[in-house]
Amino acid sequence: MSRYFIELAYKGTFFYGWQLQPNKPTVQGDIERALEMVLREPVRLTGAGRTDTGVHAIHFVAHFDATRDNLNVDTSLIGKLNGILTREIAIHRIIAVPPDAHARFDAISRTYHYKIANKKNPFRNDLAYHLYRPLNIEKMNEAAAMLPEYNDFTSFSKLHGNAKTNMCNLINAVWYDDRKGELRFEITANRFLRNMVRAIVGTMIEIGLAKYPPDELRNIILKKDRAVAGMSVPPQGLYLAKIEYPEEIIKYQYLRNTNTQR
Repeated sequence: MSRYFIELAYKGTFFYGWQLQPNKPTVQGDIERALEMVLREPVRLTGAGRTDTGVHAIHFVAHFDATRDNLNVDTSLIGKLNGILTREIAIHRIIAVPPDAHARFDAISRTYHYKIANKKNPFRNDLAYHLYRPLNIEKMNEAAAMLPEYNDFTSFSKLHGNAKTNMCNLINAVWYDDRKGELRFEITANRFLRNMVRAIVGTMIEIGLAKYPPDELRNIILKKDRAVAGMSVPPQGLYLAKIEYPEEIIKYQYLRNTNTQR
């Protein structure tokens, strides 16, 4: 058996999230069926994480095992898969990885984007949260800069969640304004709690609306109470944008070929 990472993107509007659910369309279910049709063997994907109903992914990674070796050099495989899959899913790359590589546990960092449309745009209805009230992005960035100072994000975790720990190493958080009607929040950490990004964005919006000053974010974090933070914003504005792995995993096939040729 050989192990592979499969890299993909998807529009989550019509899916009940990434993970398999009985009698409901999921990204995992659709890709597993496509792989089984092409490879003619049972396939089970393990994703880098879970995305909820309506959440999108610009870059998602999963791993699977297959009996075929050097599957990644089959130039027709991606075309076959994309031909079978719905247009809401796109396979970008399949790479050979070490047999113990794990799409979830070996990830070094994950980056999410959250998009807010502040001007009416019918072409973004399923791809951004539409909010037409003016937001003070400078105050929101002032608050965002405080986030990496903390590790315990209980105040932004889903109530009654099953996470073993609410500790996250947050690397970066910043807001961008494209001046064309869209704001984008970008946040990177080693891991995220379920609903964490949407709860942080909801809290940031309240700061942007001047409901309380940026420094109040510190009190919200330190209280470790979901009830004191802002609302969870809708899922359609959330995107898993990037997942990073150790270089030795991503370059495994290249390094193996190089050593074989010596």
